[in-house]
Amino acid sequence: MGDASATAEGGRPSGGSPGGAPGASGDHPAHPGGVEAGGAPACSGSSPAGGGPASSGGEPVVRTRGLTKRYRGGQLAVDGLDLTVPAGSVFGFLGPNGSGKTTTIRMLMGLIEPTSGTARVLGQPMPRAARAVLPQVGALIEGPALYGFLSGRDNLLRYDAADPTADPRTRRTRVAAALDRVGLTAAAGKKARAYSLGMKQRLGLAAALLQRRRLLVLDEPTNGLDPQGMREIRTLVRELASDGTTVFLSSHLLDEIEQVCSHAAVMAQGRLLTQGSVAELADRVRGRLVVTTPDPQQTVRVLKERGVGDVLVAGERVTGEPPDGELADINAALVAEGVRVRGFGVERGSLEDAFMALTGEGFDVAG
Repeated sequence: MGDASATAEGGRPSGGSPGGAPGASGDHPAHPGGVEAGGAPACSGSSPAGGGPASSGGEPVVRTRGLTKRYRGGQLAVDGLDLTVPAGSVFGFLGPNGSGKTTTIRMLMGLIEPTSGTARVLGQPMPRAARAVLPQVGALIEGPALYGFLSGRDNLLRYDAADPTADPRTRRTRVAAALDRVGLTAAAGKKARAYSLGMKQRLGLAAALLQRRRLLVLDEPTNGLDPQGMREIRTLVRELASDGTTVFLSSHLLDEIEQVCSHAAVMAQGRLLTQGSVAELADRVRGRLVVTTPDPQQTVRVLKERGVGDVLVAGERVTGEPPDGELADINAALVAEGVRVRGFGVERGSLEDAFMALTGEGFDVAG
């Protein structure tokens, strides 16, 4: 990874908190993502065994009903959101630019008040129960706030020391384990100002993992990572989920959501378009017809005659949008025309296909 040195000097950590969230001030850095509410940082606290409120086994980790946020001036950012995040899921939160994803996360974390509607996180009403809920939540939102003049290890030690529930006797052991889990052990002694963007992202994730969490909220967790780093973070997310942690993941990478998430929701213009398991969402979209043949040009002619749309050729692979009706008739027509058919079928729809069908647009990286 390359080096990056964007940092704040003079005792003030680099990085910022989202929107109207209280962030770092003076000598006290914001917790990962700057998520603080009512004095309870989102990344400080313990697991349910530590005395936090526990939700019943079948209760969703996040549930909103009619959640709405209208800003001054009349801008409607989130409109009547009914969101359900199952316990133990890896939940992908998708939407184009301006769809309301970030505003939703801020309301869930108690950073801003909703105009109307309700939000429950870990079975508790937010933002009213922020002091009880946030100690059980790890959050990395819009990048971590770091002290550039401290090493990666010392940044984590300072985070952990600010946590009133953290056991100081196990502090160094837990910091070492968190650094190892995100692949930063070798760079632990390096000053944070010299960390690349991807390394800073890893360090913020390590801070969120200093204690066991019931819920992790990750906003673009692979931002700035190289392909190998992206694979490592995806593997880590799967491991966290297998350990029982629910992961709420906002990402602009549809491929990432499809690879790592069990469930997803799609937002557009402040409204929830759909939600469900990734497999269910993809299955709602009919895949493309695929014909493998050494006679592509002849195949294109027959497919178009049979009503197949958007026909594309790539070598011996011909694809198109299948028409309504019996596909076996198309196969029979190809054979009757002397086309040598070596493969014929319909690809399973992808999450990208579902997203395009729902929003009618491509995915904006700035979402």
